[in-house]
Amino acid sequence: MLRGAGSVVALTGAGISVPSGIPDFRTPQTGLWENVNPMEVAHIDAWRRDPQRFWAFYGHRFHVLEGKEPNGAHAALAELERCGVVDAVVTQNIDVLHRKAGTRRLIEVHGTIETSSCLACGARYPLADVRERLEADAAGVPRCDCARPLKPDVVLFGEMLPEAAIAEATRLAAFADVLLCVGSSLEVWPVAGLVDVTLDAGGAVAIVTQGPTPYDDVAAVKLTGDVVSELEAVLAATGAAGS
Repeated sequence: MLRGAGSVVALTGAGISVPSGIPDFRTPQTGLWENVNPMEVAHIDAWRRDPQRFWAFYGHRFHVLEGKEPNGAHAALAELERCGVVDAVVTQNIDVLHRKAGTRRLIEVHGTIETSSCLACGARYPLADVRERLEADAAGVPRCDCARPLKPDVVLFGEMLPEAAIAEATRLAAFADVLLCVGSSLEVWPVAGLVDVTLDAGGAVAIVTQGPTPYDDVAAVKLTGDVVSELEAVLAATGAAGS
């Protein structure tokens, strides 16, 4: 499918980063939301109402992400892009591992943890600076130079997706001969709707994820093995590896 496609777009979710040591959202015992209510700690209203509690949660996320590196699945997608097989990667992840792996055309539809911003004055700070401000603040709230609490540049519950990012992702999906969905449950909207965009335009969908998705019955291919092994095998089969 990939060799015969004029345009291939990858859509990735939390499952692609699990081999890097980053938990997904729903797996029992280990999922990110296993012991917390996301509406209480990761909603925009929670950030506004109680930034100290919000940052107690997000400070832990920083700790979880610290030092994590891309795995073979990230690397395989970056290599497929370098060789001209994959046009772009649309990701629901905020962990910047695609960027670290070398992906060039990356659309982060849920934002990125790489920076945080002040919604009062518009100042933006890199992750290392935010960590320092978080540790230095007595209440555990990283603050702007204007003293207002910072907000990570991720899409929280209750917020709209970045208009430019979702528009670009939709355009890519509409022109894709193959939408390659990796490590996503395809249950989070509106991003899951990109599958319908591709299908409605006459494209095909290939899914690489261990759990079930609502689109398994309409996928041209469904691979359920380890994402690293599966994508490394796909890379080898295309003949792109090492080219």
